[in-house]
Amino acid sequence: MIDLYAKATAALRALPAETAHQATIASLRAGLGPKAKPDRPEEAVELAGLTLPNRIGLAAGFDKNAEVPDAMLAAGFGFVECGTVTPRPQAGNPKPRLFRLVEDQAVINRMGFNNEGLTHFVNRLRARAHRPGIVGANIGANKDSEDRIADYCEGLRRVWLHASYITINISSPNTPGLRALQTRAALEDLLGQVMVLAQAQARAHGRRPVFLKVAPDLDEDEVRAIAETVVAQKIDALIVSNTTVDRPDYLQGKHKVEQGGLSGRPVFEKSTRLLQEFKGALGDAMPLIGVGGVASAQDAQAKFEAGADAIQLYTALVYEGPGLVQKIKDGLRTG
Repeated sequence: MIDLYAKATAALRALPAETAHQATIASLRAGLGPKAKPDRPEEAVELAGLTLPNRIGLAAGFDKNAEVPDAMLAAGFGFVECGTVTPRPQAGNPKPRLFRLVEDQAVINRMGFNNEGLTHFVNRLRARAHRPGIVGANIGANKDSEDRIADYCEGLRRVWLHASYITINISSPNTPGLRALQTRAALEDLLGQVMVLAQAQARAHGRRPVFLKVAPDLDEDEVRAIAETVVAQKIDALIVSNTTVDRPDYLQGKHKVEQGGLSGRPVFEKSTRLLQEFKGALGDAMPLIGVGGVASAQDAQAKFEAGADAIQLYTALVYEGPGLVQKIKDGLRTG
């Protein structure tokens, strides 16, 4: 069966990148995804009040519209993060906007938060309300929003009852000005308002952990400022990190000059180094989720050693297929 999924993954790579992704989602909706082995009880971990059956999560971006969270849980992920979702539907940036760098085991995207909006997203999460599994919601702001903080607050309020946790995404390079929310003053303003709402929602409807996702393109001063702010605002966990705007000199793929965020193998070292910096700045103040370039059990272990309490991946699925998560879990068990 693993060989079958490997062949399917190779066939999908013959299609344009975004078409292949749409075909993958359609196949998963049709029930054609892999079924992983059961997790062992000793692999479960507690993270921000959540009990994860294992520490390997699916990063946001794969399932933007919450169409296949249960298929990805069945594939072996310990938790699945859907989105990024914005209050209103938006088409995203003009196509083509998704590019494989095969030689580099990487992807460049400038999708621009393309999604169907909160109404469809919430309806799908509501429909799976009584199914097991940790499914998070990654929320963002519309590109043309006149009040981005209001967008985040609306997203948090509307997904609250239906998501296991909520991630505030201020780290995409493809929405102009979004990463400016990572500066101390802007972040204090954003999180101050979001967390007041989160506390009110918790009192009315029960607690949900709130995470923050940051970019890898941060310097030491920015790391320190973000660390101090998330502790002060009582964020429950930090996700490190999103795609990078850097372009290493060694990239070989023909699309290496495309604009957008670079993910996959080339971002592994940079994101892992940033993870270490945040661990140094935060200590045990909050859990860290390591993201960026994970494609093997060895990569996962390196993230854990750098300070991650859990990890997420996405880009490696493009090259390894949906059976990758089971391979990583098997490798961690024997390693």
